[in-house]
Amino acid sequence: MSAPAFRLPADVAAAVEDYRRESNPVELTRRLIHLANAATADALIEVAEPYRDEPNVIAPLYEQIVRQQPANARALVILANAYWLQGRGPAEVGQLASRAIECDPANRGAWHLWALSESDPRQRVTRWQQVTQRFPDDDLALANVADNAAAVAGAESDYELLDLAVATFERLLERSPAPEQREAVEMAIRALKGWRF
Repeated sequence: MSAPAFRLPADVAAAVEDYRRESNPVELTRRLIHLANAATADALIEVAEPYRDEPNVIAPLYEQIVRQQPANARALVILANAYWLQGRGPAEVGQLASRAIECDPANRGAWHLWALSESDPRQRVTRWQQVTQRFPDDDLALANVADNAAAVAGAESDYELLDLAVATFERLLERSPAPEQREAVEMAIRALKGWRF
């Protein structure tokens, strides 16, 4: 292992420690970009792992990883998720998610971010339906169909989408083994069935 690669974990940790103390995201990004530009993608993947829940750390590291490995669907999804958590907006996230889907059509995380990044609420329902068709056992996607359909139904007084929300929650109820989960779904169904526009 070269000296710079050997120092990379400590250098990244020092940059993160300073950021946590000083709350300067611009300086953190500058330092991480400098470190990332001199490292291999594999070294960056390894050093980034402890910071998976910190999008301000992950984004600059994974930008370099994606530059080096543009067909790495997992890296594209991690970067897209970091961008989403940073609030960068649906366009950038959707573009990365679409690239990840092209690289690996079986990457469920890519499909989730693709659906999530749709700005139009009605189209977002359609996208989540596509995810459930591709991944029939995906309860999270099914819940997102129901939640998004209910949101559009309420906003637009749309009984058709209200029926879709109820039917989707009922499908979810059939697949919910945990009592607390069943109770939450049943409560949602009861509430939706009481809606009148």
